[in-house]
Amino acid sequence: MSRDLNPIDPEWAWRPFTPTAERPWNRAAAAHLHRRAGFAASSATLDAAVANSPGEVVRALLEAPPEAEDFRRQIDDLSASVLAGGDPRGLAAAWVYRLLGTPHPLREKMTLFWHGHFATSAEKVEKADLMHGQNEMLRRHALGDFGRLVQEISRDPAMLVYLDSTTNRKSHPNENYAREVMELFCLGEGHYTENDVQQLARCFTGWEVRRGKFYFNRYQHDTGAKSILGESGEFGGQEAVEIILRQDEAPRFIVGKLFRFFICDEPQPPRALLEPLVETFRASRLDIAVLVERILGSELFFSEYAVGRKVRSPVELAVGLLRALEGSTNAYDLARGLQELGQGLFYPPNVKGWDGGRAWINSSTLLARTNLVERLLGDEKTRFGGDSLVELLKDHDVRGPGQQVQWLAELLLAAPLSMAVKERLVELAGGSGDPERQVRNVVYALASTPEFQLN
Repeated sequence: MSRDLNPIDPEWAWRPFTPTAERPWNRAAAAHLHRRAGFAASSATLDAAVANSPGEVVRALLEAPPEAEDFRRQIDDLSASVLAGGDPRGLAAAWVYRLLGTPHPLREKMTLFWHGHFATSAEKVEKADLMHGQNEMLRRHALGDFGRLVQEISRDPAMLVYLDSTTNRKSHPNENYAREVMELFCLGEGHYTENDVQQLARCFTGWEVRRGKFYFNRYQHDTGAKSILGESGEFGGQEAVEIILRQDEAPRFIVGKLFRFFICDEPQPPRALLEPLVETFRASRLDIAVLVERILGSELFFSEYAVGRKVRSPVELAVGLLRALEGSTNAYDLARGLQELGQGLFYPPNVKGWDGGRAWINSSTLLARTNLVERLLGDEKTRFGGDSLVELLKDHDVRGPGQQVQWLAELLLAAPLSMAVKERLVELAGGSGDPERQVRNVVYALASTPEFQLN
């Protein structure tokens, strides 16, 4: 997948995408945008997209309408039943239900990004209400002010429990959060010292959780002078976070992570290529939406350096399949399937989150991914457009084996199939037997191709 990024002109890379004969704005380009900015799109959504300009579609994704009252109520009811039981494993089903039906896929995609960035696991936190509260907070700020998001996560009860900050006393400052907020959340390795960690930990002393809420215990707070990243003063936690966010590396670190999330898994981009984005992010005072809009609407995003240059995560694979085919299924079963594939929602593997990229793919996971698709297709609770795959094809006037394969491939794949594979799929679609089973076999065969693993 690696492609040398050094020759790319940074000025060209982040210009607004201008369609050309070689790179038209068509259903394939719109499908690429919706796969990256969400979890794939239905045929009707792609038709609506190509009727507008790329910039207009990106703006619409950023400004999508709020969830309908009935849909929100269903999610709240699912969450309430989980919170009443107290088992955080059920929260994943409520989130899966939202991922499948949300009218704001970009907000959910960014909520998933921040969940991996500020990784917090219910394995250690244990309390469903704390994990649910963090998820809602990430969603509120997913496309907002990054500085505000860092301040909120620093006081988040689930994060405080996860990184042992509830035992942060002035006599024994706990360094876990102080280290991670610089290394993993804001600056990256090599941009702070051990002394910075020790001094920063003192700023967070007295930050506790009481009755499930953040609580500042002033009797346990170290009020003395501290020296952090070249600044000195009697800082508390909020002032300390502001110092971190003022570092030159803070916007660059987040830009680098979002580049990998939206553009390509590898290789690492040269510093010069990211610089225009860094300036945009800094000039906007760390407005996440401004940065995301420039990335998604850029020449580079629609180029050969980005299209098909990422490996689908389990969530992208399963939710993308269903959203592309207007599908619904049992959210609890799908949440368990994602856990089996290594991306259990609310259960990231460690504080670094999921590695992503090639780490999703090996001989074991490839089989598990196709098995999950097979279970989804065979589950009697799975519906497509509220009915069957055959009826979905009829609704979109897709007729004949050739049209079926072309239509399904366009919706599901980020890379074109070889002619030989396409011919085999057409032959499979044209076989005799139960029509519904045949179409499902074609979808399963598509999902078994290497091309389906790419995003």
